[in-house]
Order: sequence, then structure tokens, then C-alpha cells
Amino acid sequence: MSVRDLLVLGSASAVPTKTRNHNGYLLRWDGHGLLFDPGEGTQRQMAFAGVTASDLHWVCVTHLHGDHCLGVPGIVQRIARDGVEHEVNAVYPASGAEYWRRLRHATAFRDTDVIREQPVSGPGMRLDTGGAPFSLSALRLDHTEEAYGYRLEEPDGVTMLPAELAASGVRGPLVRRLQEEGRVTAPDGRTVTLEECSVQRPGQKVALVMDTGVCDAAYELARDVDMLIIESTYLDEEADLARERKHLTAREAAAIAAAGGARLLVLTHFSERYRAEDEPRFLRQAAAAFTGDIVVAHDLDRIAMPSRRRPPA
Repeated sequence: MSVRDLLVLGSASAVPTKTRNHNGYLLRWDGHGLLFDPGEGTQRQMAFAGVTASDLHWVCVTHLHGDHCLGVPGIVQRIARDGVEHEVNAVYPASGAEYWRRLRHATAFRDTDVIREQPVSGPGMRLDTGGAPFSLSALRLDHTEEAYGYRLEEPDGVTMLPAELAASGVRGPLVRRLQEEGRVTAPDGRTVTLEECSVQRPGQKVALVMDTGVCDAAYELARDVDMLIIESTYLDEEADLARERKHLTAREAAAIAAAGGARLLVLTHFSERYRAEDEPRFLRQAAAAFTGDIVVAHDLDRIAMPSRRRPPA
């Protein structure tokens, strides 16, 4: 059975705490594992979450600040040690290539040749996903270090309409042929098209927006997504500090989600200044700008993808 969910491996920002590890977000998508921003300690968090290096197919780094990438050496060496045989794509800002090289070869180990590097540059680009059942794109955000957000999109599909199929006399193998070829000849000799017997099924979409100030790219990444995973480093009281350091408050993150029409908002990347008793404030301030479902992320949370959007009538 296919799985689509998010495993939160870490939810702190620059400094981990007793309850929050450095960043780490594993998106599981129909047998493909996309690990975003493996911070320090990610390898151990994976063990707690019950996932292994063999579950990884992508390692995507938004930028080269330590809380978003200091787990790379352990992940790379675990991929090599465990003998992962499938290709693992590594995505990172091209401007940080020297930092990536140092992380990739941080210590002595028996290397692996399964890692395929795809550095990103410019205002944005689409990654080569090969035969994966999704597209993956990166857009440049507004941070003190060159940073990118990521957006995964499933292609739109179709939902077959049983009543229309029955009325057209299309059944059995003819249904599959109709789906594949777009038209078939019904038993009565009439040509039946796919449009007559189906409605469009919107593909699911996920975006990850880490360190950034409010910017157009953040809004574009969040457009029509089913799940938005976004930093909310600060509360309103530290809004000036957020602007200075080019981070988001919970309210700003929620406003981005609302403007984009996101369905599920996952807040993460919390400053170490906050304690557990502050979490309701994150929720309240976000809810003032976003009326959809909100999750204040905790380490080792498993967050399921929302059910599919209903096809348009």
C-alpha cells in the first residue's frame, strides 16, 4: 500500500533543545523518500522513526547554514555503509558547492557512487526526477544565505464516472483502454471519449519553505498545496528580529498559507528561546491569519497527507 506522509525528524532552528532536534523532514511519497534539510542528529532521529538509509531517494538542502545540513556527513556515510544500491539525488544551492563538498567528504569512509548531485541556481529550476511519479522544483527565497524552497507536484489525473461508463456500454478491458488511449469504440459502434466518462482529479502538492523573509517565491511555492511545511521561527513579539534575520513569524507563515490556498499548514523551525508553554501562542497567532488545519510540529510526528481535493463539479 502506498504511503504519503511527513516524518518530522527535527523541528528546532539554529540551536537544538532537549525536546527539539535540528531540522529534518522526511516526505514519504509512494515508495520514494525525500529527506529535506538533514541537520545534526538526523541519522539517530531516523532510527527512532523506524526508517533507514534505504528509504532515501532524495536529500534536498535548502541552504548551507548548519542547522539545515550538518547531518549530511552521517547520512552520506550511512548510505555507503548500508550498501544502498538505488540512486540517491542530492540537491543543494550551487553557490554552496564548496560547503557541500566538505560535508560530502567530511571524514574518511568507503565512498559510494549512488549519489547523483543536482545543484540548483538562479531564481528557480525544475529538477530531473527521472521516472518518479512527481515533479520537483526549487525557487530562490530571501535569506541571508542563498536559500531555496522546494515544491513537489503530482500530475493531474482523472476519476472515472461509473454511471457514465455504464450508460456508454464501456466496461471491463475497454475501461483501461479508454484511460490509456482517450477514446474507444463502444459495443454499439459509438465512439466514447475519456472526457465523457471522467472528471479531472487534481494532483496532490507539497511545499517546503525554510529560512526566508516574506517574498514572492514563498507565496508561489505555497500556491494550491495540500501541505505547506514552513518555518515559523518567531512570534509576533519578535517580528522586528524576524525581519532583521530574514525569518518568518507564525502569523507571516500562516498568511502565506492563506494567500496560496494551502489546506494543511505545518509550522516548524522554532527558535530555542521558546518553551512548550509557548506553543499555544504559535497556534493562536497562526490561526489569526489562516483558517485551515494547523499543526505545530514536534520531533517524530507523523503527519499524513490530507485526503485528495474533490474533483471540480
